[in-house]
Amino acid sequence: MKKSKIAILILIILTTSACALGTTTETPASDSPQPAPASPTLSLPATFTPLPPTSTATPTPLPTQTPTQTPIPTVESLKAKVIADKLSCRYGPGAEYLYLFALNGGANIKLVGRTDANHWVLVENSPTRCWVNAKFLEIQGDPKALPILYPGLKLIVSPYYPGPRWAKATRNGNKVEITWEAVPISPGKYADEFMHQYIVEVWRCEDGEIIFETLGTNFPFITVENDEPGCGVPSHGRVFVQEKHGYGGPVEIPWPPHSDSAATPSPTP
Repeated sequence: MKKSKIAILILIILTTSACALGTTTETPASDSPQPAPASPTLSLPATFTPLPPTSTATPTPLPTQTPTQTPIPTVESLKAKVIADKLSCRYGPGAEYLYLFALNGGANIKLVGRTDANHWVLVENSPTRCWVNAKFLEIQGDPKALPILYPGLKLIVSPYYPGPRWAKATRNGNKVEITWEAVPISPGKYADEFMHQYIVEVWRCEDGEIIFETLGTNFPFITVENDEPGCGVPSHGRVFVQEKHGYGGPVEIPWPPHSDSAATPSPTP
């Protein structure tokens, strides 16, 4: 009986030991996050601090030099040669003045003056002086070196007709409309069929420069097509009566100034 108990006891012990050996122990899961495995620590190089950009020296601008025009020395006269077949020499500095005579091509002449604002020059052909267009001359020297004689020299005076007693002008933009007192002349006082009864001398502004021109008409009115603002001296003009013996007048034109088109704005309160 004792042997049986001992045998049963040994059997229980062996069975218990076998169960204990076959059992695996598991660690229960947790609701809180588990720390991640530690990463290896890397040694980063020192942060590179870029050098400040090299400052570029700003060059000091040189002062702008305004070119100074050297005045042309005035001369008493210049030699010239006519390069047209025939060149009209006239009483005044423009194609509208009375014709005096013609200079032949190749003629050598002496110039003694010029106008203030066109290409006409004064020829000394003793005993008579007359005006020619410098575009038809070969001039030895600069014609701008000649003294300005017109306006200044008087035109030959008509023994028969005075000039107009009045003139007036109105402006329409850059156009100037001029009227004056009519002075009729007889048909026998025309030099030729091309002569105009009135000569209008105009100093007008264009592209910042004063231009001198002569206009001819047989009516007591005319329009100057372009007179711009922007010149250092005011535009002006005058009217002559012309007949074959000379000129009556002149009468000065009361030249209308340019009006300011832009009104000055009122200050904002």
